Amino acid sequence: MPANSSLFESPTTKTFTEFARQADYSLMNSLEADPQATEDGNDHHPRQVFSGHYVPVTPTAIPQPEYIAHSKTLFKELGLHDELVLDEHFRRLFSGDITVAKKPMRPIGWATGYALSIYGTEYIQQCPFRTGNGYGDGRAISVFEGLFNGRRWEMQLKGGGPTPYCRGADGRAVLRSSIREFLAQDYMQALGVPTSRSLTLYVSGSETVSRPWYTKNSKSINPNILMDNPVAITTRVAPSFLRIGQLELFARRARSNAHKSALNELHMIIKHLINRNYQQVIDPNLAFSDQVVALAYLFRGRLTSLVANWMRVGYCQGNFNSDNCAAGGFTLDYGPFGFCELFDPKFQPWTGGGDHFSFFNQAAAAEANYQMFWAAVRPLLTDNKKALESLDQSRESFTEAMNQEMENMWTKKLGLTRYDPTLVNKLLKLMVLSKVDYTIFFRKLSHIPTQLSVLKESFYMPSSEQVDAQWEGWLTLWRDRIPANRSELRVTSENMKRTNPKYTWREWLIEPAYKKAEEGDYSLIKDLQIVFNNPYDEQSVETEAKYYRLKPKKFFNIGGISHYSCSS
Repeated sequence: MPANSSLFESPTTKTFTEFARQADYSLMNSLEADPQATEDGNDHHPRQVFSGHYVPVTPTAIPQPEYIAHSKTLFKELGLHDELVLDEHFRRLFSGDITVAKKPMRPIGWATGYALSIYGTEYIQQCPFRTGNGYGDGRAISVFEGLFNGRRWEMQLKGGGPTPYCRGADGRAVLRSSIREFLAQDYMQALGVPTSRSLTLYVSGSETVSRPWYTKNSKSINPNILMDNPVAITTRVAPSFLRIGQLELFARRARSNAHKSALNELHMIIKHLINRNYQQVIDPNLAFSDQVVALAYLFRGRLTSLVANWMRVGYCQGNFNSDNCAAGGFTLDYGPFGFCELFDPKFQPWTGGGDHFSFFNQAAAAEANYQMFWAAVRPLLTDNKKALESLDQSRESFTEAMNQEMENMWTKKLGLTRYDPTLVNKLLKLMVLSKVDYTIFFRKLSHIPTQLSVLKESFYMPSSEQVDAQWEGWLTLWRDRIPANRSELRVTSENMKRTNPKYTWREWLIEPAYKKAEEGDYSLIKDLQIVFNNPYDEQSVETEAKYYRLKPKKFFNIGGISHYSCSS
């Protein structure tokens, strides 16, 4: 569960000048810029980037920016006063106008390159030059890094305009996808799932871009119309935005001796990763090789725990490539994501994702990404046999570590004292058979029902007497595995309710929010923020009636709701 917000200091930063004083640029201070980059950041066209860890680039401001929302939770955590969103300079910065930067801020942002692998296979086809030197942050531009209440945070504009990695695209994000990412990050934080965070959301009052999407009630798998969309910028925040794909890029260059500094650049970015994301848990006095080994085990622990958390709350990443895998071990990219409603192990919201990135295959995708991490850091340990053996062991035992996290997750989700594979496997088969709603089923189970009728309220189809008999047998078996006396049952129920959220992301309730937003009405976004900030709580009768219910039949198989492209 997320930290209690009452523990954070009272907001003290009320002006842009006060905000600017917290700037501290560790990435630009400790890593190398592309030596071919321009000094002024006017670098907005596709080109190959052969070396360096980042490219200085200025964002492209959206015209007539209009404030939509900010994360009050994150503002409070960072010590920012809510009235800061009304500051003209603050608004301009986070809608892409970096000319407002005040010292010690820098009037320039940065974008990073990375490599791509899918299930352990290296790809270069997505790079326009077919070399891997043109793939990276095409529209994500970091504009600020600083210290807040002793913690380092990086702030990145999604949709901030083209960079050298834009591959010929416009560098923009549409309002629809920006609202989804903004809400999803706050929601995942409230769920207690490690994630990048949401700061602000702004929309342009005049600029639009054309994107393929779906006509109303379309049952087409792929988008069937080009639509003009308002452009928007959402600012996401994280301790860093280092990805496994970035480590891969430098490892590929080191292995091929792409340039004389290739191995040193790999060493530098791994050292930077440790400083940015693991400083509190890796002893800086250790030899570097020992720090790398410690990193391998810590990252593995975070990654396996993360995927188990995804499974717990019904989240599907949709496209869990190495470039969408944060090296800090948190949820990074909210592109083609979704939350499972009707339970299906093969649930996949993204039309381009396939079964390999489906709901129950996320553990396998994580292992493939860990494989690429392991391969990326290995060149740094070639002269240390003991460290190599330890690193290799972290890779060889990944499946065991992942299975342990998954078993712990199912144990807590079911209120058990120890994992019972027979009980879990029987349950999953029955859930598929009865087409249950993933979130509603487990929430109702958290009340420790004695009657099957309670659970049947989460079924999407009527069940036969034969199926009911199987459910009755499972319920009996399950209740035999949990405490029997009343006081212990009460504790078990409360623990399950803190594991199984009541309110989940339902795309058919999100769509009206961004449709209204396109008309200038942001009220549904505000409503969703409130609901998503307290997903485990019993909320008002009105909230329950609207948000705690089965997906209506009319929304099944509808493009843009049951499935969608990665067009954003």
